[in-house]
Amino acid sequence: MNLRDLGYFIALADHLHFGRAAAASFVSQPTLSTQIRKLEEELGVALVERAPRNVMLTAAGRDVAARARRVMAEIEQMREAARRSQDPEAGKVALGLFPTLGPYLLPHVVPAIRARFPELELLLVEEKSDVLLERLQQGRLDAALLALPVGDDQLHVEFLFEEPFVLAVPETHPLAGRGPIALDDLADERLLLLADGHCLRDQALDVCHLSGAGEKGGFQATSLETLRQMVAANVGVTLLPTLAVKPPVARSESIELVDFRAPAPSRRIAMVWRRSTAMGDFLGELAQVMRRLPPDLLQPPASGAVVAPVRLDNAPAV
Repeated sequence: MNLRDLGYFIALADHLHFGRAAAASFVSQPTLSTQIRKLEEELGVALVERAPRNVMLTAAGRDVAARARRVMAEIEQMREAARRSQDPEAGKVALGLFPTLGPYLLPHVVPAIRARFPELELLLVEEKSDVLLERLQQGRLDAALLALPVGDDQLHVEFLFEEPFVLAVPETHPLAGRGPIALDDLADERLLLLADGHCLRDQALDVCHLSGAGEKGGFQATSLETLRQMVAANVGVTLLPTLAVKPPVARSESIELVDFRAPAPSRRIAMVWRRSTAMGDFLGELAQVMRRLPPDLLQPPASGAVVAPVRLDNAPAV
């Protein structure tokens, strides 16, 4: 058994297609297929169910794939540790972020990261939180920014900041123009929410439970920008994280923001990495840079502020 063959099998497990796995591995399909069969013979068990138009992993195959990913992750950690022993602040870091945080946080932290670690190659991966957590556990990410709590004892959790929510309402809504409101003021509201799988949906449902509010039926958004557009169209109200209503997000007359009395609903953001990683000390330094946000950035805008939809595809690359 060698690392090359494990890499071929991981590619097949990822793509579930011999042709695409071969292309991703930069080998011919017959070469990849032959090496997979050799791996099966060596282990004495079938790893793949082969059908004309379908490839599935057997139960043993799924177990071997998970173990192979951990082995390859450890090998990469060894290589990274060796590189960092020569220059701790150079090299690559794969960092995961979830969609309702990444585009709004990155403009505020990327310049500081570039200034502090000019040789660092930061690879950003945007996915839903459950996908980020799985990739982190598999060694496919070095670290991830996640909303707390994170229930895995094998992960180190470094708290970064607490981000309050604000209520976004159409300018004609009865709550528009109000001072800070209490959660009870949402009791009769039906909130527009994100679709299943977004951690912000779960956080908003927690607020609904505490306030007596409910979800507006028949609609689930796939992004904050869709929620914002629906509020602007007077379809309903929603909760927005504070970072999503701060510059560089543009202002407009179409949506009014209402903040909450203390204690305001909020989410707690942390940087998370595997306890076993050889990069722990460096990731701790990176977390310190991300923690140093401008002091007023996490303060909700005063009630009555307005915000317009803004495109997210201009977020800075790193």
